[in-house]
Amino acid sequence: MITVLLIILSVLGAFETPTVQACIPTMLQGDNIMKGNAVVNQVASLSYLVAPMLGGVLYAIFGLKPVMYASVVCFFITALFECFIKLNYQCSPGKGGVLMVIKQDFLSSMRYISKEQTNISKMLFLTAISRFFVMGIILVGLPFIVRTVLGLNAQYYGAAESVLAIATILGSVVAGLLTKKLKIHRLSFLLASMGVFMIPAGIAFLCSVASIIKYVIIIVSFCGMQIVISIFSIFAVSLIQQRTPNHLIGKVMAYTSTVTLCVQPIGQIVYGFLFDRFSNMIYLCLIPTGIIVCAVGLSSMGFFRRMEKEQQEVFT
Repeated sequence: MITVLLIILSVLGAFETPTVQACIPTMLQGDNIMKGNAVVNQVASLSYLVAPMLGGVLYAIFGLKPVMYASVVCFFITALFECFIKLNYQCSPGKGGVLMVIKQDFLSSMRYISKEQTNISKMLFLTAISRFFVMGIILVGLPFIVRTVLGLNAQYYGAAESVLAIATILGSVVAGLLTKKLKIHRLSFLLASMGVFMIPAGIAFLCSVASIIKYVIIIVSFCGMQIVISIFSIFAVSLIQQRTPNHLIGKVMAYTSTVTLCVQPIGQIVYGFLFDRFSNMIYLCLIPTGIIVCAVGLSSMGFFRRMEKEQQEVFT
């Protein structure tokens, strides 16, 4: 029953994410879209940080059933709040059955991304590449390095997870502050900086230093990556939203979510194999990955400059 419940919640989450991303551009305009995405990301990151701790405390005090009942009440309260959201909505004419609607929506979003707005597909590719490398390193590498390689206990790993969650929130806050200051062409340097943060983590395993020092270096490096990828993802999603008309925004954002969600587990599988294969030479996983990400970021400089020029022409 728990497995079925988790699957249902995951399916509902797959509907919710593109829906939220599609609603933001209909309520906000211009630079406010990035601020809106930053706020949504902050709230989501805060919930990921607070919810497990709060759930653990409530479970220890009251037991499972009251926590489940409270969750049901929270879902209904959320649904009640959503009833007060007012958006400009135009119902599209019927296109046949459900399968036909899905087919036509998928083809229309693919046609728009691949032919009318090729910059969106390129931006999506860069976002997927960054997710593949960075999230593969963080989600697989962090627990493996802390628990297996460094031999530290679960408290150190728990502290590392909490610090990374705080780094995600901090990245969202910084993204909101940089809305008007960060130019599009600088996103290439932002992407390259993810690789820069990986390299010191790899160098730490080439030096004969204590495990706790390596642990601190790993945390600082991974937090830097988490902050940067949060900023980059918010700006990337906002740029895609700004370049997509309202009648396609939901389809395009659903396609974007699908690609990024599919890439992430592939990265976890690849880096699971790499960390297991090079468990005694962790630097062979971190340093080459950092160099590759740096190269991808610097090679995208021309693309972001052209995108910035097109953006200026549209708004002028």
